Amino acid sequence: GNSTRVTHFILLSFTHLAQLQLLLFVVVLLVFTVTMTGNSLVVLIATVDPALHTPMYYFLKNLSLIEICYSLDIVPKMLINLLSERKTCSFTACALQLSLIILFITSECFLLTVMAYDRYVAICHPLHYAVIMSKKTCRQMLAVAWLSGFPVAVGITAWLFSMSFCKSNEVNHFFCDISPVLNLVCSDTYIFELLVFTVIVLIMVLPFILITISYICIIYTIMQMPLAESRQRLFSTCAAHLMVVTLFYCTTCLIHLHPKSSLSPNNKKFVSLSYTVITPMLNPIVYSLRNSDVREALQRTFGRKMLSER
Repeated sequence: GNSTRVTHFILLSFTHLAQLQLLLFVVVLLVFTVTMTGNSLVVLIATVDPALHTPMYYFLKNLSLIEICYSLDIVPKMLINLLSERKTCSFTACALQLSLIILFITSECFLLTVMAYDRYVAICHPLHYAVIMSKKTCRQMLAVAWLSGFPVAVGITAWLFSMSFCKSNEVNHFFCDISPVLNLVCSDTYIFELLVFTVIVLIMVLPFILITISYICIIYTIMQMPLAESRQRLFSTCAAHLMVVTLFYCTTCLIHLHPKSSLSPNNKKFVSLSYTVITPMLNPIVYSLRNSDVREALQRTFGRKMLSER
């Protein structure tokens, strides 16, 4: 009865680091620029270079698209808040941001699983690769990866933002995440938290288990090969994907699978900063540095452009 309708939220962001906010702005802006440039280049070369018109790079292109959308959903607002005294976010904008975050994280989890399956088929069943990973199958798996997050995002966001907010309108974070927004709810949230935990297990832990099983099969197959050179070459084709999976899961699981962990809210912000800002930047760098096909495609694409300009 004492609750009032919340029309906007205040994102506290990094107000506890008032003297460092300008420096943080510069660093985040630089990282954001590299993120957008790197992922855009991956999308460009995977589209225009015929040598990269394979399932592996088709999925990689979509991973970069997810990273671009994910970064655009969080970082621009964060940069504005770092320079603003009043860090407000409307009720609707907060709900929209959270729903998009859930959508992109869910899509990335399933896409990383699809990419692991692609490597599994390529290494463990090479003779049947073209049949199993046909264009139609790739499109269907990609559609599932992108669309799987919609019901989760809409359901969780609609339920959360239909609750009564009476404790405060100050979100102790730099974006609208489930846990800090949930802390402002004045009603009992046990059932909601149980549902969220169950959903997180399904969209994060289950894909991780499938990825692990795929790589157990891959490693077993590779170790059966007699030539060390062949083993090294096949391991290198999986190294980039393994590094991306490790970066993604080490940071996101630390936050989302331990919502009531011993981490303080301010420490959680820095962990969240790693997977919302740093990881999207590292993904294209990891694939470019570890993958000769991507490096050669970049040289061909921009080499032709430079020659045409001359």
